[in-house]
Amino acid sequence: MGDAGRTGPGASSDGRSRLLASAAVFVLVAFLWSASLPAYAQSAAAPASPPQPVSLAPDGPPHPADRSVHGAPGPDGLSPDELYLEAESVTQDDNAHLLIATGSVQARYQNRTLRAHEVIYNTQTGLITANGSAQIVNEDGTVQYAEHLELDDKLHAGAAIGFATRESQNVKIAAASAVRRSETVNELNRAIFTPCEICAKDGKTKEPTWSIQAERVVQDKARKIVIYHHAVIKVKGVPIFYAPVLTHPDPSAPRASGLLAPRISVSNRRGFSYEQPYIWIISPSQDLTLSPQFSTKTNPFLNLDWRKRFWSGQIDARFGYTYDADTDSQGRRFGDHTSRSYVLATGAFQIDQNWRWGFSAERTSDPTIFDRYDVPDVYEKRGLLDDDERRLTSQLFAIRQDERSFLSVSAISFQSYRPWIDPVTGLGFRDPRCTASHPSTPGDCPLIVENNGAMPLVAPLIEARWEPNHDVAGGRLRVTASAVAITREEQSLAPCQPLAPGTTGFPTCSPVLPINGVDSRRATGELDWRGAYFTSGGIRIDPFVHARGDAYSLGDLTGPSKNQTVTRGTATAGLDVTYPMARRFGSATVVLEPIVQAAVSPSANLDPRIANQDSFSFSVDETNLFRTDKFTGFDIYEGGARLNAGVRATVDGNDGRWARFLFGRSFRSDQTYPFAPGINTALQNWVVAFEAAPLQGLTAFGRADVDNNTKLSRAEGGVNWSFTRTHGFLRYFRSNGSPFIDPSDPFLISRKAQDLEAAGDVLVTKHWGLAFDVTRDMEKRLWRRSEIGILYQDDCLRAEVTYQRNETSLLGRTDAVFLRLDLATLGDTGYRRYDDR
Repeated sequence: MGDAGRTGPGASSDGRSRLLASAAVFVLVAFLWSASLPAYAQSAAAPASPPQPVSLAPDGPPHPADRSVHGAPGPDGLSPDELYLEAESVTQDDNAHLLIATGSVQARYQNRTLRAHEVIYNTQTGLITANGSAQIVNEDGTVQYAEHLELDDKLHAGAAIGFATRESQNVKIAAASAVRRSETVNELNRAIFTPCEICAKDGKTKEPTWSIQAERVVQDKARKIVIYHHAVIKVKGVPIFYAPVLTHPDPSAPRASGLLAPRISVSNRRGFSYEQPYIWIISPSQDLTLSPQFSTKTNPFLNLDWRKRFWSGQIDARFGYTYDADTDSQGRRFGDHTSRSYVLATGAFQIDQNWRWGFSAERTSDPTIFDRYDVPDVYEKRGLLDDDERRLTSQLFAIRQDERSFLSVSAISFQSYRPWIDPVTGLGFRDPRCTASHPSTPGDCPLIVENNGAMPLVAPLIEARWEPNHDVAGGRLRVTASAVAITREEQSLAPCQPLAPGTTGFPTCSPVLPINGVDSRRATGELDWRGAYFTSGGIRIDPFVHARGDAYSLGDLTGPSKNQTVTRGTATAGLDVTYPMARRFGSATVVLEPIVQAAVSPSANLDPRIANQDSFSFSVDETNLFRTDKFTGFDIYEGGARLNAGVRATVDGNDGRWARFLFGRSFRSDQTYPFAPGINTALQNWVVAFEAAPLQGLTAFGRADVDNNTKLSRAEGGVNWSFTRTHGFLRYFRSNGSPFIDPSDPFLISRKAQDLEAAGDVLVTKHWGLAFDVTRDMEKRLWRRSEIGILYQDDCLRAEVTYQRNETSLLGRTDAVFLRLDLATLGDTGYRRYDDR
């Protein structure tokens, strides 16, 4: 190690002190220079990043407690104003006004380190020069390199020759030269940016998987912008995109307007399609994304996404509009041109600690608009209720909740664009305008959807719950109340008459004569009490009492009296008896818990004037086997004496493996469902269910219910897996139909269902593999949706060439071949395309 105080001929007596002062100036300049350079690597990733949520609260100054104490030593043992310098030789030339440090020069200042073969400081001009493999190591571990570095002492200008840097996320950037033109403008010439590996295992350089190259890159901090001149994106050395000028926000700008990543696809519906999003930052708390879509087979389509954040909440509203005719699955037009649009909006606001309110608005003027233009993320939860498949839900709600009470008031309306299936043929009705225009290919025509006049308006829907903060009669008491008003313009969801039995041919649509829908208003009050007692032998006994009263006001009924009032009441008493037993088997803990529930109620008073509107989705499974009332709503309820019995078992291992199992059945005396004879049998089905994680990365589940004749009524099973080279899931579902349906009604025939669904990735080699996403309707023997593609994946790129077929679109069967390309730091790096359901 050289002497930091050594001086050469002509050195003055105060050379050492001057040297240290000058070196401090140099290192400060060099480190401030280096602090400005990483922005290039960060900014290169900005164009393809999605808009981030906005914040109303501006960043404030750091808290005084977070500031370092003045003069306190840093991690390297130096105080903020101290400098450490070492070199093989340090000389001073007073005639040339130079201070020169040579030979393995190393300096540390403010947690940064400078290394170079030679450092020269001109004491007269203030010019600082570093030569020979100069390196600046920053506090965060990032490094800048240059063969030659020059800076003035005012921090206004500087230059580097042979510049390179390695930043966070393995980002690397290099340039033939780097110029600091002022305090706010930096420039790189003949620059290249990549997050990919550029060194092979043998130490030789290799072509990065992808990179951005530009003749010149300018960072203007004053204008908060980065400008690329003649930018080229290369994949495996092959240019795939060129822009004479490309701009995006500077990383120091929290948010700024600019282009986002385009969406490109090719399909038989739209032909070649290009969608280019642009985000407009209106204010720190508001932005608007405009996404015009241009296709060769359809007119331009405009998508808008407006987001606004308030102190108490936020709004996110999406809109779409086009002026076009209807099209079939091949993109052929029919009918008149007209305006077509949609809205998908939501808002949520916190009023105070207990109160909040919100809304959702979901509507479309064209039921085929989402399929035709591939609108993403349609079925998202935007309010209290989840969207059903191909049904939009608009909601307005207010909620109050504290530790002991809950109140919800809401209004809900629905819009359906589910296809209506002919109950005789099982085929969908096709748009007659299209079949007349294309008689030879009726299967390409759009399907007719359900009659929206029969969709209910639910307003208001009120739900309330209250529990006292002390025990009542030694147990927990809960008081609940609810009220709802349901209005329908028409009764039947069928828009078309069914074909006569034995009729052959393609179904065409003949309008159904409208029938006024029944209006219903209901008010319900409930009391629920439950206790808990333990015997000395470890048996747990939970007695319960439940009382309920309903009042219905019905309108638009058929017959002489169109408006009627119906009241009814019921009460249930019973108890749950469980006896949990636990035992260790090696490293596993096994818990076995027999369960018996006995309940008795009066026979169910199910008035035929009260239509079942809230309990259509029904099955007995592990979630409701031990509920006193297995129905999900209020219109139908259980009565009579019943006994629910079963056993639960759990196995938990110390190595992360586990299993859950349930087996049981209901026994009942009441047979009071003449309008739906399948209910009596379904309520007494055997139930079996399990979940397990037999090994690391694999989980499985299954559930089924079986009738007394060992006939399977419903079954579901599946697995999720996540291993080194494969990720995905497999699902199977089978149902023999809902027990609610009356076979005498041709519009409500209970159809069987049997589906198989799978999605995932499989890497055959380290980088190459297959991606798939398929759904098979095994009853109809068709692929509802199928995707299969070849994928390439490495540390910074994922590319897929995929074939897609959809046989259940409202537009008929559609086919497409498209390319998915995700570049690390420029796009979505969450490579998995499937849901871990």
